[in-house]
Amino acid sequence: MDTDEECSIVLELPERDPFFDKKKKLLQSKGFSPKERIYLRSSSKPDWMSATVELLLQIARIMQLNELELYFAEEDVCTSMEFYSPRNELEALNSIVFLTDISLASCSHLHTNILQGLRQTILDLITDVGDKNSVKGGVVQKDHSCDQEERLIEWGESNGVKTQLKIACKFQCDFLSFCTNITFPFNIYNTNFFPPKIFTDIEGAGRGAIARKDLKVGDIALEIPVSIIISEELIHETEMYGVLKEIDGISSETILLLWSMKEKYNSDSKFKIYFDTLPEKFNTGLSFSIEAITVLDGTLLLEEIMQARQFLHAQYDELFPALCNTFPDIFPPELYTWEKFLWACELWYSNSMKIMYSDGKIKTCLIPIAGFLNHSLCPHVMHYGQVDPAKNSLKFCLSRPCKSGEECCLSYGNFSSSHLITFYGFLPQGDNPYDVIPLDIDGADVDSGEDIPKSNWTSHMVRGTWLSRDHKIFYYGLPSPLLDHLRRSRSPMLRTKTFLQENLENELEVLENLKDIFDDMIENMGEIDLNYRENCCWDEKLAMDFKSTQRRIACSVSTSCLAGMDMLKNELCKCMAEDILG
Repeated sequence: MDTDEECSIVLELPERDPFFDKKKKLLQSKGFSPKERIYLRSSSKPDWMSATVELLLQIARIMQLNELELYFAEEDVCTSMEFYSPRNELEALNSIVFLTDISLASCSHLHTNILQGLRQTILDLITDVGDKNSVKGGVVQKDHSCDQEERLIEWGESNGVKTQLKIACKFQCDFLSFCTNITFPFNIYNTNFFPPKIFTDIEGAGRGAIARKDLKVGDIALEIPVSIIISEELIHETEMYGVLKEIDGISSETILLLWSMKEKYNSDSKFKIYFDTLPEKFNTGLSFSIEAITVLDGTLLLEEIMQARQFLHAQYDELFPALCNTFPDIFPPELYTWEKFLWACELWYSNSMKIMYSDGKIKTCLIPIAGFLNHSLCPHVMHYGQVDPAKNSLKFCLSRPCKSGEECCLSYGNFSSSHLITFYGFLPQGDNPYDVIPLDIDGADVDSGEDIPKSNWTSHMVRGTWLSRDHKIFYYGLPSPLLDHLRRSRSPMLRTKTFLQENLENELEVLENLKDIFDDMIENMGEIDLNYRENCCWDEKLAMDFKSTQRRIACSVSTSCLAGMDMLKNELCKCMAEDILG
């Protein structure tokens, strides 16, 4: 909005947001409404710009929360330093840039300077977020050959690819950052959008895409024409498709998987250069040895990997050897072994992405060249997956700057470490805010009376309490939805978060029970022998590293419960003393 006297920016939470009610409640708890108009008035006060930006950012952060971040959001913490995650911070800042650009396109000359000043302030904050939260990757090895990768780039550019990136081979100094070359996955359990990962078969080595020049917010780092994207249309005219389409219930993803098993060995394939850059072995959780699986005892990841492998074995047994016996020319037995099937599964889980085409259809695809982009919890590229109808291409635009020579990274999505290990084979660098321990408790709150608000969360979880800013009594660094559910489960009619003796006693019992749960969990995980780790294979090391992160989370919850119990006991002593004196 722009008038001769003032201009403003409106931040509005759309009612179609799937978490509209939860976000509205959180906004109101911090003094905002779902639609806020922030006026931009130049002031003689030196801090007017920072105060305006602080206000915009507090609102935008809440509006950009995803489901997990919303679960852990703290209603009673209201500070300009609130920080939910690098992803959320970048989304919030970029949303303000977007609104500012709209205002600049229609504002009067009188307000151009104000809006440009606001835009530059936000861009500076985006740069700061990247500087503070990015984790440095491996050291680029100039003497390590990337000939195959360079040929793929040349092939891509000859077919219309536009890129501001070049490929570098690198050596990772930290095993936790091992194999962070990404591409794009699909999930065997649902069709949500996932971004990428590709691995080398040399432990500790990887590939990455680095900027050829300084790139700023909004620049296109990589543009891939639809013509070289591998999708189901490629096989519609093949003999293989004619056979597979008659199989009841077979998915397009499975058809693509079977096609790629054969296409890998096709010397005349249009995508031969792409297949040549793929590793002979994908080191994901699906390839874990018995020794690595054993290390995971006491963690939910063991069950997740075993279920995924059972699913794949069942899928393979349904198709083979029947297809090879019936159509040996189309499905040569030597190309359709279990080992090659697993390779193709790992290829598509870790290298595919779902993209939306111009006609609105969503398809699972392989994207040559994009696989060289690594994952980061604080990525440069956050939004991709939708074809630009004007150019009929897939664009990877920057959400934060990338300097010349700096590695350009993507976001896979908001995945826990268990998912990343199972389908990608790595743990992310830094604290993963989506690394949670789910709790197997009934998520439906008991009837707590009409005058006591109920929680509408249907599942509960914890994460590292070091990520919380509120460790005071009634909060303890733990998620409020979980605590509220446990309180009401024990005492449905009790009003919580008051310093009454009955309430404090209920609170103490909640923390005691929660501490017992996590103490048992820590005991079941067992100790980790770091000396033994040094002599282990890659999968055992990765399993140990995962268990270490789970133990760290569980220990933080147990410690926070203990600290909370001490606070409650002190308050109970005060209550009893007051009763005696009163």
